[in-house]
Amino acid sequence: MEKNKQDGALGCWFKITIPHGIKYDKTWLMNSIQTHCSVPFTPVDFHYLKNRARFFVQNAGTASALKDVNNKIFTEENKKISIFVSPSAVPYSMKNKLKPEQMEQLKLTMNKRYDVSQQALDLQELRFDPDLVQRDMDIILNRKNCMAATLQIIERNFPELLSLNLRNNKLYRLDGLSDIIEKAPKVKILNLSKNELKSAWELTKVKALKLEELWLEENPFCNTFADQSAYISAIRNFFPKLLRLDGQELTSPAIIDAESPEIIKLCKESYKGSESLKSLVLQFLLQYYLIYDSGDRQSLLNAYHEAACFSLTVPFGPEDPASNGWCEYFKDSRNMKKVKDPDLRVQLLKHTKHEIVDSLSVFPKTQHDLNSYVIDLCVQTERMLCFSVNGVFKEVEGQSQGCVRAFTRTFILTSGSDSSMYIVNDELIVRNASPKEIQNAFSTPVPTPFSSSMLTSSQEEQEMVQTSSTQSEMNLQGSQKCLQDNEQNYTKADQVSATLQTEDKIPEEACKQSP
Repeated sequence: MEKNKQDGALGCWFKITIPHGIKYDKTWLMNSIQTHCSVPFTPVDFHYLKNRARFFVQNAGTASALKDVNNKIFTEENKKISIFVSPSAVPYSMKNKLKPEQMEQLKLTMNKRYDVSQQALDLQELRFDPDLVQRDMDIILNRKNCMAATLQIIERNFPELLSLNLRNNKLYRLDGLSDIIEKAPKVKILNLSKNELKSAWELTKVKALKLEELWLEENPFCNTFADQSAYISAIRNFFPKLLRLDGQELTSPAIIDAESPEIIKLCKESYKGSESLKSLVLQFLLQYYLIYDSGDRQSLLNAYHEAACFSLTVPFGPEDPASNGWCEYFKDSRNMKKVKDPDLRVQLLKHTKHEIVDSLSVFPKTQHDLNSYVIDLCVQTERMLCFSVNGVFKEVEGQSQGCVRAFTRTFILTSGSDSSMYIVNDELIVRNASPKEIQNAFSTPVPTPFSSSMLTSSQEEQEMVQTSSTQSEMNLQGSQKCLQDNEQNYTKADQVSATLQTEDKIPEEACKQSP
């Protein structure tokens, strides 16, 4: 009897984890799970963590029904999707849920900021709104509970919302905003300017919006593109129907399937003409290297076939005088002139997309010069496409930071059951760049890209974050967020960090990884 009482208790929370869930679009994944689940459920705090997808549900009966969905959903490649269910503490956004009186005040504040005639909501610098400050309400939109409360009010009070301004709210991730497609699906104008977004890949979390106007200026990642054209092309890949970017009118939208996955679809019908093929290959490379340089290469899983193969070659050995600074590449190099052992040659081939992406993820962080690319279309059939690309890149971290290297990469793509193209063979050759290549590299001046691991506004703040991380169980990102959430007050942030550590309540995404 007691067990049944517990099973029905609304206080029971469960964590739902989908391994490799980052490969799947949130809407498709949640619709698929709901279709196969015997009871309706409301996911809480859906987010991607490394390569997993995760959300929470309340009630043991719902958790049991979700456990039964395990291996009942199939991908387009006929692979089963695993779903793991485990007991959990109360999710952060629910544990820190705003009180009714706080929700009412936030609603009143947002009402004042809503323009009925334009169906526009201006939430820039929301944290410093006098109505909130006077009532000692700290509404920080980086916090999941604050963003969840804001979206809930939007859903209930501004269902026809067309324009949302989130300028200058210190947003460095968009996980909390990912629910906007359910809460405010009609939004056409979104302002994310003057925030702290370090990677354009954060935009994947809101790409389901059919945006016509987007503002991103004064975010760190905007400085990482070779030129304005590369910047526009990259953003257009997320929002094909975009008409204006940072106030600039764009040309007619590119004809790209709005439901395309993270890596552009090269559909058979689309590349019968040479110009169309050229355009799509360029878009493919643009998206591929946008992800590759973002620091989160796990998202490249979407580009590879399950049975893909990858090899790396460095055209000299460790004993060569030119080998200084190449140690990160030699361990995986399959140079046929240097590697005589046939068994080792086989071992150095990376098979399956997970093995490939894991291998790519340990290579040094880079910035590629898209203006340097020379592309050769080798073979094209209805089901297969082979092309190579030559260019240069520079390393942005470590002992070889700033070093310019040259590469040649040959991709072979084949069509899947849905006519999308997947990489089945990837051959990468990395070599020393010639003096001329070094001279011409990154000829368009751009600021040095920000590190994807940590961004701070000053050397002093960086040292504070480093010290906090060293003295706690939080990683650098977690320590930085703690510092930001506590108004750059190191003492206060240190106390909060110590409390979370003592109570074993440090969020998983903020924890240091075990060696």
